[in-house]
Amino acid sequence: MATTTTTENIQTAEPKKKKSSVFIIVLGLLVIAGTWFGLNKYFHGQHHEETDDAQVEANISPVISRVSGYVSKVYVEDNQFVHKGDTLMTLDQRDLQIILAQAEAALSTAKSNLNAAEANSRAANTNISTTHAAVATADAQIEAAKVNVWRATQDYQRYENLIKDHSITQQQYEQALAAKQLAEKQLQVLKDQRNQATTQTGVVSSQSNATAQQIGVAGSVIKQREVDVENAKLNLSYTVITAPESGLVSKVPVQAGQFLQAGQSTFSIVLNNDKWVVANFKETQYNKMREGQKVIVHADAFPKHDFEAVLSSFSPATGARFALLPPDNASGNFVKVVQRLPVKIDFTNKGDSLIQKLRPGMNVNVDVHLD
Repeated sequence: MATTTTTENIQTAEPKKKKSSVFIIVLGLLVIAGTWFGLNKYFHGQHHEETDDAQVEANISPVISRVSGYVSKVYVEDNQFVHKGDTLMTLDQRDLQIILAQAEAALSTAKSNLNAAEANSRAANTNISTTHAAVATADAQIEAAKVNVWRATQDYQRYENLIKDHSITQQQYEQALAAKQLAEKQLQVLKDQRNQATTQTGVVSSQSNATAQQIGVAGSVIKQREVDVENAKLNLSYTVITAPESGLVSKVPVQAGQFLQAGQSTFSIVLNNDKWVVANFKETQYNKMREGQKVIVHADAFPKHDFEAVLSSFSPATGARFALLPPDNASGNFVKVVQRLPVKIDFTNKGDSLIQKLRPGMNVNVDVHLD
C-alpha cells in the first residue's frame, strides 16, 4: 500500500516551469530604446533650442475715423480682402460742407477788405503827391516873395534917404513903405501856406502808413482764411475712409447711422505684406542663441510642413517688463520665476505658399539650430 501511494504521488506531481527568456528580451529592448531616446534628446538639446510658446504675427492697421460724424454707408464685410485705397465707409458730409462754404465766404470777405485797403492806399499816395506838389509850389512862391521883399526893402531904404533931403514927396515915400510892408505880408502868408501844406503832408503820410498797415492785416487775414478753407477741405476728405494698405478686413462692427468720434477705432486690416513669428524662450535658453541662426518652424495647422526661417532679433526686455503691471519683488516674499524673452523670427522662403495661409495668433513650434 505504501509503495502504491508513493507511485501515485510521483505521477500526480507537476514538473517545475523553466524561466521564460521573452521577458528578459523585452526588458533589454526597452532599456536600449530608452537609452537611445535619452542620448538622442541629449545630443539634440546640445545643438537645438525649442519652444512651443510661439505665435504667428503680422502688421495690423486699425481703421480710425479722423473726424466726427454719422456713418453714411459701409462698403466692406467681415473677412473681405481689400486693396490699398479702396473705400471702406463714408460719413455724412453735409455739416462739413457747410463749414467749407463758411470758410470760403470768409475768404471772399477778406479779399474784398484787401482790395478796399489797396484802393485807400492808392488814394493816399495820390494825396501825398498832391501835398508834395503844393509844398514845392509854396517853396517857389516863397522864394519869389523873398525877392519882392528884398527889392521893396531896397526901394524903401533909398526913398527913406531921399525923403530926408526932400528929394521926393511924402507920397512917394509912403508908397515905397506900403510896397515893402505888402511884400513882407505876402511872404508871411506864403510861409503859413507852406506850413499848412507840410502839416497836410504829414497827415496824409500817417493815413498812408495806416492804410499800409491795413493792407498787411488784410493780407494776414486772407492767409488765415485760406488755411481755414484748406482745413475744411481736408476734413471733408476725411469723410471718405479708405484702406491704408492691402489686406484682410477683420470683423466690421460698424453700421450705417452710427455716430463715430474723431480718433475712434472701428475695425482693423491685417496687412498682406509680411508675416513673422514671435517665440518666447526661457532665459535659460538664451545663452547660445545668436542672430542669423537657422530656424525650423512647425505650425499646428500644418504639422508636417517645415517652414524655413532665421532668428532675426531679440527683444530689449522680457515680456513681463511690458506688462500693464510689471512684477516688483521689493516686498520681500520673492519667488523666483523663470522669465521669457521674446525673439523675432523671420521666414526666409518667401515662395512658400503656405505662409500666406498662416494667420496672426496661430500657435507654432520653433526649433533653433545653434550650429
